[in-house]
Amino acid sequence: MSTAKTETIPTVDHKQHAAFFRQSGWLMVAAIAGGALTWGVHFLAKSIPESQYAAFGTLMMVVACMPTMPLQMIFAQQSALALATGRERQLAGMIRLAWLWTFIVWALGALVVLMFQKQIVAGWHLPNATGLWAMLSLLLVSLLVPMFSGVVQGRQDFFWLGWATMLGSAGRFGIAAFLVLSLGFGATGMMAGAAVGVGLSAMIVIWRSRDLWSLPSERFDGQSLMKQVVPLTFGFGACQFMFTSDTMFAMAYFTGDEMAPYVAAGTLSRALLWLVLPLATVMFPKIVHAAAKSEKTNLFNLVVLGTAVLAIGGVLGLWLVGPVMVKIVYKTSYVAATTALLPWYAGAMVPLALANVMVNDLLARSRFGVVPWMVLLAVAYGFTLPVMLNHFPGRLEVVLQTLGAFNLLLFLVCAWFTWGVKGKAKLKNGR
Repeated sequence: MSTAKTETIPTVDHKQHAAFFRQSGWLMVAAIAGGALTWGVHFLAKSIPESQYAAFGTLMMVVACMPTMPLQMIFAQQSALALATGRERQLAGMIRLAWLWTFIVWALGALVVLMFQKQIVAGWHLPNATGLWAMLSLLLVSLLVPMFSGVVQGRQDFFWLGWATMLGSAGRFGIAAFLVLSLGFGATGMMAGAAVGVGLSAMIVIWRSRDLWSLPSERFDGQSLMKQVVPLTFGFGACQFMFTSDTMFAMAYFTGDEMAPYVAAGTLSRALLWLVLPLATVMFPKIVHAAAKSEKTNLFNLVVLGTAVLAIGGVLGLWLVGPVMVKIVYKTSYVAATTALLPWYAGAMVPLALANVMVNDLLARSRFGVVPWMVLLAVAYGFTLPVMLNHFPGRLEVVLQTLGAFNLLLFLVCAWFTWGVKGKAKLKNGR
């Protein structure tokens, strides 16, 4: 590879801790600013009926259930690994192939939605099919963003990763506010604003990674690639399922008006992850790079400690100021119900945030033994939640109690594979 091309690729700061805190601090600022702008969209809830706000929440949860987390982490891992081992042209081939198949799969999915749109609109209690089609546009750009964000993350270009988050959120808020307040588009306007904002983020990360995906491609070992991709997909997919699927389950058991407080509580509680996810985002490619180079790093210990402190502090803060924030943002008709759900929702996020850090560390080091157990937990959660809702009808807090219990189990499983398996191996070797 030529010297000129080598210089275009950001290098890893040898002062790891200083670089880590600088980069994660910047991503925290970007995540908080972007999250605040995204959350600002929910101020529009006062201007639309409760049923439309619930429909918006349901459509957004469908988008959230797309495999965005696995996609980003796959490309982050492959990009970091390719840059560490000089396989940039193989990476270019992977990116372009994935880009093509993403569009093909999306087009097939859109065709299925077209065929069953009446049933979907009725089943999800949507006011019309327009919001559904706005959701499909959002789905396409939401699949492109994690692919190219993963490339940007893998090359440790965190500066532009942060700007993509903030500018996309600003576009989302601005367009949604215009469509809802000026044109009265309701949930459809909010979905359209989300599609435009995420599309802007996609444009930024695609542009910032162009020197990698535009390289002449070389053939890559598909079998070796799949050995990495499959466990990454199922591992991070299980995490994402635990994080996003509760709203879709609950929507089948409650009306749109009943779901509005739940969506509001979920929006506030998931904001906790805006604060802590940047730590794992910065850590992941650094550990992949270190593992590829057989270098030692103690970043994981710093990230676990930082995540625990920030997440627990965030929960306590939300318990204190959450009721005030609910009164400011949402309609008085569901302030009481939202406030009652907040402690359960926020508490369920803490073990999930800590488990996410451990999953990032384990999978970055290709320690895939944890993946089958994660998938088993996700499947058990998917079967248990409907059973609990059938046994305790009309109680939204049951959803969150079940979610919190399974998130705690996920944390314990990841903790065992992080510390227990390692300690057991050391003990065996010592003997």
